Amino acid sequence: MTVVETDRIEMAEESDERTLDSMFEWLEKMPVPEGIKAEIVGGNIFMSPQRNNRWDIISDIYEQLRATYPRARVKSDVRVDFPGHLNGFASDVLALAEGAPTDGKGNWLYTGVEFVAEVISKGTSHNDYGPKLAAYAAAAVPVYVIADPYSGKCHVFRNPRQGAYTTELTVLFGTEIDLTDTPAGIVLRTDEFTCE
Repeated sequence: MTVVETDRIEMAEESDERTLDSMFEWLEKMPVPEGIKAEIVGGNIFMSPQRNNRWDIISDIYEQLRATYPRARVKSDVRVDFPGHLNGFASDVLALAEGAPTDGKGNWLYTGVEFVAEVISKGTSHNDYGPKLAAYAAAAVPVYVIADPYSGKCHVFRNPRQGAYTTELTVLFGTEIDLTDTPAGIVLRTDEFTCE
């Protein structure tokens, strides 16, 4: 009888295996309200509202990246699968290298990502400072910026090596961030970023 129970448990575990594709299919079928961002971090689905201030910062970063990137290579809330267990992120802003590769389904591959910015939401900030930071470093994303409207600071992570960022800079909103020596090729102005 114990053998039968074990077999049932093993069969249940095999049939319950999740994939990012199946999880995103579930999300597409859910009645997610307009203005709610949904993404998958470590196999967990997170949904957060887009606040006006948060959106203004995202938009500002997006527009500044357009100085060096064509529109087709700057994305917001577009799924990219990153290293780690079931990491299907919808980054607030990301910039892609020229000729960035896609998979067979048209999704961008993380190997083409040159810049990522996340703007903190209260309910999901632990993801931006934790699992996302680790995944972006593991993916060797050259620049990761966290804009935190609750602290009024930007955290800039650069120079990924062996799965970790080797350089971190923290500045107050209003400070210019020189990224001219990175693929982003800009001086990121934060003077219009505002606190919550």
